[in-house]
Amino acid sequence: MRVFTPGDIAEHNQSKYQGVLVAAKYARELNVLPHDPQLADQKKLSTRALEAITSGQVDYRLVKRRRPESE
Repeated sequence: MRVFTPGDIAEHNQSKYQGVLVAAKYARELNVLPHDPQLADQKKLSTRALEAITSGQVDYRLVKRRRPESE
């Protein structure tokens, strides 16, 4: 098992909390992709997502949540 420190996660993100949230969202996206039988015995999706986040492979942007207009 690989250990990711908060410093590792914050290195390529604005904060460690944001990095973990992006990694969780990315892991969910990886789960939706078609599964390759050859990759079934490899790393967990959360580990793959955290590796991608800490290495800077994932490019993302924050989008402000739209609030419903008041009537």
